[in-house]
Amino acid sequence: MSTPTSTGPVAGARPDRLISPHGVLDLRGPAGRDVWLSYPFDAAVVVCGLPGSGKSTLLRAWSGAASVVDPRVTRTSIEARMPGWLPYAFYRPWARLRHMRWLRAELRRGGPLLIHDCGSRSWMRGWLARTARGAGRPLHMVVLDVGPQEALSGQHARRRLASPRVFALHQRGLARFLGRVERGPAEVPGIGSVVVFDRGQRDRVTAVRFGSSLSAPS
Repeated sequence: MSTPTSTGPVAGARPDRLISPHGVLDLRGPAGRDVWLSYPFDAAVVVCGLPGSGKSTLLRAWSGAASVVDPRVTRTSIEARMPGWLPYAFYRPWARLRHMRWLRAELRRGGPLLIHDCGSRSWMRGWLARTARGAGRPLHMVVLDVGPQEALSGQHARRRLASPRVFALHQRGLARFLGRVERGPAEVPGIGSVVVFDRGQRDRVTAVRFGSSLSAPS
């Protein structure tokens, strides 16, 4: 379980809009008013997007509100045990298995949960939906659709680059998923809501809360 590094909604602060997502909510477009997202206390929220799109930054900002499951934690832990000359590709299956076991344990544990995922793999979305359903949890998704150039710029800024092949795979997979989302909620079974926002709105979705009693301006 990750250690929170920042708070969720600031005490005494109020958003311009407080939204409890249901179905598909498309917030893409010019930057608007500040938005907080509100979910049930036991919800699991998957934050996804291309490598470099800002998922980790968003999760750091939200981590005071919920536990965070990030595959990089598992990867870093396993890399520390491996010889430096051994490529990650050789032990990727083990890292993925460890990560999924951690995810399953956190989904079964209860309480609010934030999950870092690329969102581009249909098998992973299906596994998350089935596992959340088995744990009696509602599953929601937040998608950062910032575009490939913005994502590549983010990779360079963080000095951690995905290979062109891996990035292209994520790009195609996420585009297919967004195409399904745009056709309506029936195309994304097992997911209670999908919120989509782009670069224009990314910094305006400022906080997330789970099961609190905060009221917001109408």
